[in-house]
Amino acid sequence: MKKIILIILLALLILLIVPQVLAINVQVEKQVIGEVLIVELNNPVVFDLNITNLGASGNFGFFNLLGFTMSPEQIFIEHEETEEIQLEIVPLGSINERGFYTITYYIKADDASRIQETLTFKIIELKDAFVVGSGDVDPESNSIEIFIRNTEKFDFGNIGVNFSSPFFSIQKSFYLGSKETKNFTVQLNPDDFNELIAGFYTLTAKVSVEGEEANVEGVIKFVEKNIVTTTKKEFGFLITTKIIEKKNAGNTVERSETVIKKNIISRLFTSFNPEPDFVEREGTSVYYTWDQEIMPGETLEIIVKTNWIFPFLIILFVILIVILTKKYSETNLVLKKKVSFVKAKGGEFALKVSIFINAKKYVERVNVIDRFPLLVEVYERFGGDQPSRIDKKNRRLEWNFEKLEAGETRILSYIIYSKVGVLGKFALPTATAVYEKDGEIHESESNRAFFIAEQRTKDVKE
Repeated sequence: MKKIILIILLALLILLIVPQVLAINVQVEKQVIGEVLIVELNNPVVFDLNITNLGASGNFGFFNLLGFTMSPEQIFIEHEETEEIQLEIVPLGSINERGFYTITYYIKADDASRIQETLTFKIIELKDAFVVGSGDVDPESNSIEIFIRNTEKFDFGNIGVNFSSPFFSIQKSFYLGSKETKNFTVQLNPDDFNELIAGFYTLTAKVSVEGEEANVEGVIKFVEKNIVTTTKKEFGFLITTKIIEKKNAGNTVERSETVIKKNIISRLFTSFNPEPDFVEREGTSVYYTWDQEIMPGETLEIIVKTNWIFPFLIILFVILIVILTKKYSETNLVLKKKVSFVKAKGGEFALKVSIFINAKKYVERVNVIDRFPLLVEVYERFGGDQPSRIDKKNRRLEWNFEKLEAGETRILSYIIYSKVGVLGKFALPTATAVYEKDGEIHESESNRAFFIAEQRTKDVKE
């Protein structure tokens, strides 16, 4: 009886222990992350796995129920050994998912026991695997650096790329590995973009991989550059001809103001092409002004012809004025003040005051002060830079600038109004700028501006 009981207990023990010995017992470790599936290429997603067999030696198969093929389908692993394998997964048909995707798969032992595991990878379109970009384009530069970057853990091998933009068009073929960036230097021809305006432009890269194509877009910044060159020619004796040519070699729309001064005698024998926009008379002098916008790549040409039949003293007078004007233009900081009529909704008398600041040279700690007359108030909405201080008690506005680069221009504007009507000439005081140049304090003063109430906006006087 005791033997029977012992045999029964031994059989039960075998039934409990043997399934645990024979059941699958493996440990799976994933080596790296960042696997990607590119939809157009339908490439296999490769996972580097370490599989340790903690159970009995045998064959282990891989399968899933989600429509992916898996390779290898089966491997053999000895007891307590670790196999390093590359498990490839390929979708059987088209796949609509995008982004990170987790697949559930199974590892099955010879005895049909199995365990469930998961793998995560990223599904993207071909265009999403690349980033293109470039350095900034300067109107005076002759080259630019561009790049294309592979953002994924995927070796594309040999690819072809056609880079195109408003500035250039080139085609390149090269090898692009996992997470690799390729840089290229492109030579530029300024004539190809001398009419483009500063701003941001699209850089398009048409990428060709294994017969598949994708368009990738980046941005090129066209740096602002104010370059207006002025060329003056003058010839003739009894009949003099002056040609003023202003060319916008930059990439911003530039407003060009050209002023030619004639006296009341010489103006009778002077012709212009084109006709000036404004003609203003002050005493014995007449000012002809051309105020026009010059687009990038455009040239403004002004031809002035004068028939000199009067005494040479008049000529000497004109030469003296030109010398003084040139000397004035060479100052460190030039202020110019303009005033124009504004139509107010309430019917009040209103004027727009504009102050043009032109730094001929580099200056520091610039303080611009402007005063407004009695009987008017300042409308507290300003164009351009905001005032640093508004002193209503002393009727003055102040703007402060830490520095102004050579050639830099600032435009300050504000509106004054009065509920009391103004007739006749309305005068405005000059604006003053105090600044530092090479450690010394300097001061510049603008012109006096005034407005004749009976005239229209174009009759603004300076």
